[in-house]
Parts: sequence; C-alpha cells; structure tokens
Amino acid sequence: MPSNTLSKRERERRESQRHASPASKRFLRLPAVMELTGLRHTTIYKLISENRFPKQVRVGDRAVAWLEDEIIEYQNARIAERDATDAAA
Repeated sequence: MPSNTLSKRERERRESQRHASPASKRFLRLPAVMELTGLRHTTIYKLISENRFPKQVRVGDRAVAWLEDEIIEYQNARIAERDATDAAA
C-alpha cells in the first residue's frame, strides 16, 4: 500500500482514539510490549530511564503495564525518524 494511504489511516485512527472514552484504553503487559516493539526488557527499561520510551503505569500492587496507544506512538515516531533520515540522504 502507498505510504500516504497508511498515514491517512493512522490519522483517522488517532482522531477516533482522541474521542474514545478512557475505558477504551488498553493496557499491555511487558511480554506484549516486547512482542510489539522487538525490544528486550533490559532495553525497554534502559530507554525508560533515558526518557526515550513510554513510562509504565502501575495497575496493581506488583504489576505494571503500558498504554497501547503510547507504544504505537513510540513506533510511529521511530518510523518518522527513519523516514526523515532517508529523505535527507
């Protein structure tokens, strides 16, 4: 698919999320975040400590999770960073 179609879909998805109720937010536990990003847990926590990755949310006494939309935003920012580098070359 052309990249402009994907960005239009992404804009539509973000717009719909903006109007979604807080109850529709989805939490992801560490294994799901690792699967989505391809990062190991040590890298995730290192990036968090450097303020380069979304911070986790406490969801229980001994449990944390990440907001799915924040992980998607992180991924989109990495893609945009790559595309900007490619365009500059």
